[in-house]
Amino acid sequence: MPNKKILIVDDQYGIRVLLDEVFRKEGYTTFQAANGKQALELADQNKPNLVILDMKIPGMDGLEILKRVKMLDPSIHVIMITAYGELDLIQEAMNLGALTHFTKPFDIDELRKIVASVSNQEEE
Repeated sequence: MPNKKILIVDDQYGIRVLLDEVFRKEGYTTFQAANGKQALELADQNKPNLVILDMKIPGMDGLEILKRVKMLDPSIHVIMITAYGELDLIQEAMNLGALTHFTKPFDIDELRKIVASVSNQEEE
């Protein structure tokens, strides 16, 4: 399996660590960013296949990060994570090219399935 890289962007440390641990165990290379500036630097340097992106991040919000990641590389897949009730933002994120979204608290197994299916599509 080619080396799959996932960038995890969330201002909540606990969520970043949880996702990092889960995806490392599955054999992915992971990077963590707590804000938009870090996220864009890491995306530019490491060329991830997938970004798991929280919608609400202080400073640069998820939609802005999504736009800029897609400008860096339109082929990067993005999965949005949102708090309950941000449906208007979700629609905008989908219009900007997000693959899908999860609402917090999300089911880690569901997220793993989606990530695996994205990785498998890339290999075909």
